[in-house]
Amino acid sequence: MKWLIPFLMVLMTGCTMRPEFSTPEPDDEAFAPPVLDYSLPEASDGSLYRNNYMMTLFQDRRAYRVGDILTIVLDEETQSSKKANTQFSKDSEVGISAPIFGNYTADNLSASVDASRGFDGSSQSSQGNKLKGAITVTVNAVLPNGVLRIRGEKWLRLNQGDEFIRLSGIVRVDDINRLNQVSSQRIGDARITYSGRGALADSNSAGWLTQFFTSPWMPF
Repeated sequence: MKWLIPFLMVLMTGCTMRPEFSTPEPDDEAFAPPVLDYSLPEASDGSLYRNNYMMTLFQDRRAYRVGDILTIVLDEETQSSKKANTQFSKDSEVGISAPIFGNYTADNLSASVDASRGFDGSSQSSQGNKLKGAITVTVNAVLPNGVLRIRGEKWLRLNQGDEFIRLSGIVRVDDINRLNQVSSQRIGDARITYSGRGALADSNSAGWLTQFFTSPWMPF
């Protein structure tokens, strides 16, 4: 019994290391702007032209190269519902009777078997989400087909904690408007995270003991 209590403590604290309960930190390398090469062309080249840094007088200034910034207009709204109901039953009965043999009557030798099975199950689920706002991200890579891979994060320090938005995905240059903006609905392979940390976030989350009893580690 001496090793049981330490084992249970380690088991209960292990559920707090689940990814959904880990505290996020700003300046994550996965969302940091790419490192750019700002070196000037060699004097021996005899030209001021720099690859991927051309400008034109006949187009709006839009993101199209690595390191450019792009504003994402968040316009997400989802609504889903599901309802299922299943019910079935089955009854069966078997009876066997026998004739009279000596002192044994049919009642002594008769037998019967009854069986009844039934199932009744129902489920219902509904969920709605809505996210409005804007976040400016950085072009991290330009794919061979011209599609831009973007990523970035936005942190807000409030009086009771932090709130942050993280976003990554791919965008077509054709979907960028003249204001250098694109709707979040036009992002392919989008990964949008909106969460927070601090006093308000802690008060809105379950304690570590509750997390243990609601985790897959709990066998009951």
